[in-house]
Amino acid sequence: MDFPVKGFFETSFVDWPGKIASVLFLPHCNFRCPYCHNYELVTDPGRFPTVPFDHILETLRHYRGWIDGVCISGGEPTLLPSLPELIACIKREGMLVKLDTNGSHPRVLKSLITAQLVDSIAMDVKAPLDREAYARCSGVAVDLDDIMESVNLIKASGLPYEFRTTVAPTFLNEEDLIRLAHQIKGARKLTLQHFSPVHTLDPRCRTLAPYPENRIRAMQAAVDAILKGDPAADQPVASLYLQAG
Repeated sequence: MDFPVKGFFETSFVDWPGKIASVLFLPHCNFRCPYCHNYELVTDPGRFPTVPFDHILETLRHYRGWIDGVCISGGEPTLLPSLPELIACIKREGMLVKLDTNGSHPRVLKSLITAQLVDSIAMDVKAPLDREAYARCSGVAVDLDDIMESVNLIKASGLPYEFRTTVAPTFLNEEDLIRLAHQIKGARKLTLQHFSPVHTLDPRCRTLAPYPENRIRAMQAAVDAILKGDPAADQPVASLYLQAG
């Protein structure tokens, strides 16, 4: 069976923290995040040739013993009906599999976890769990019950995982992130990702200046404190910002 893989990185040191991984990029997404930088995979996947899956398997065999596993990203991988078969082919090669997802399809996620087809999960949580904020960051109306169900599935899975949020100015601020941290309290990790204005879906995002590093560090410190139930969680964000500066 062949699969619509539209991008293939043989080795990456950043897509699976702590591991060396190959990365597969699948097309299509049900979100339209204004600051998305892989948007051609979403809006015009036909412009990219399909990478033959036989070539991917041969490459994985060549790198066996060097790479730790395969990261499946997108787009949104859970939209692909044949995703379980794709992952099973990789698992048969003795490779670990990490899934990147937006969490909008919890039933697919549950089936992959139950079948032991994934070894690690990274879920992008776009915003605090309210309709207006989530629609602003995802570009579409989102069923927040599905998002929360995916969050809870991942937390209860026993797998290594992280939640991730891209912190784009005008879309999210400190108060938004604190609300989100309280909503997913008890999670092991919520990683705040830097926004990049380069090559975004919405051209207006290309004029936005990213938050400075010390402000991101302050936000991350506040989020970490909340997730851990640390007393520092009660500090105003402004004081954490000064500490991080």
